[in-house]
Amino acid sequence: MATIISAPLSRPAIKGEATPFAEFRAFLRAFVARAFNPYRPELHYMRGPGPACRAKQMALSPVVRTMLADIRSTKAERPSRPV
Repeated sequence: MATIISAPLSRPAIKGEATPFAEFRAFLRAFVARAFNPYRPELHYMRGPGPACRAKQMALSPVVRTMLADIRSTKAERPSRPV
């Protein structure tokens, strides 16, 4: 699950900067810092089902397991929709 944090993209100009592009430069710096941030938590934390999920699957009755296997095979055979 991704976390969305809303924050203003531009920072107020520093008092010492009197150039007309100070706000644009502050926005550009913040944008580049966020756009090219190498930290990508979704690459590290989304690793699929763990041992609790496997234990839950093993506790299911054989009939339910067969039904789940049929559903999964149907989903695997169905072509994915283009995004």
